[in-house]
Amino acid sequence: MRIACLEDDLVQSSVLKEWLEADDHICHAFDNSDSFIKTLRQESYDLLIMDWELPKSSGIELLTWIRNELELDTPVFFITHRDSEADIVEALEKGADDYLAKPVSKEVTLARVKALARRHAGRNLRKDILEISEFRLDKETKQIFWAGQLVETTEKEFQLAWMLLSNVGRLLSRDHLLETIWGFGPELVTRTVDTHISRLRRKLGLVPENGWRLKAVYHQGYRLEQLPDL
Repeated sequence: MRIACLEDDLVQSSVLKEWLEADDHICHAFDNSDSFIKTLRQESYDLLIMDWELPKSSGIELLTWIRNELELDTPVFFITHRDSEADIVEALEKGADDYLAKPVSKEVTLARVKALARRHAGRNLRKDILEISEFRLDKETKQIFWAGQLVETTEKEFQLAWMLLSNVGRLLSRDHLLETIWGFGPELVTRTVDTHISRLRRKLGLVPENGWRLKAVYHQGYRLEQLPDL
């Protein structure tokens, strides 16, 4: 998963980032709410991990902004020193998905992260098979079937199709796609994503006449939309 972590304690942030990356996640660490907010306006993540007590905006204020202003349903995981029952209830009622009080252990933290990933992807009945509309994707064989017919794709095209079709209606930033599929950092300037998007649009018929729109969002990324039947 691509994870954004907001923690102003640099030692704790470094430890958490080390844990997550050792477990094969991509972790972007932020030590202030300003940079966190600026990035969330442009980038997409699979999970947000936040502290409650921050120098400028509290974690609860940021959570409210994420849910109400950005209208993101990205899972939010609080890791904080605040451990009262009232604090936990407030965070969960305002849109947090999980809550851990510090100090935390590596094993429990990673287990909670995995549980959140499973819960958020719960619409897929099997993690190795994705079926949506006329498409069927098999992660084990790296095959895509469109209306029962096999579509020849490269491995990267398959991975891109899996990300798009498992996130219909969600904006995925270009850097998110680059990091997750190609392993490139956001500092790389490349047309790789755009080229593969164009190929996939053609191969899978992701066009309005087939009930789909694969839309480029200026300066951000791509959103695959399933159009309503007329």
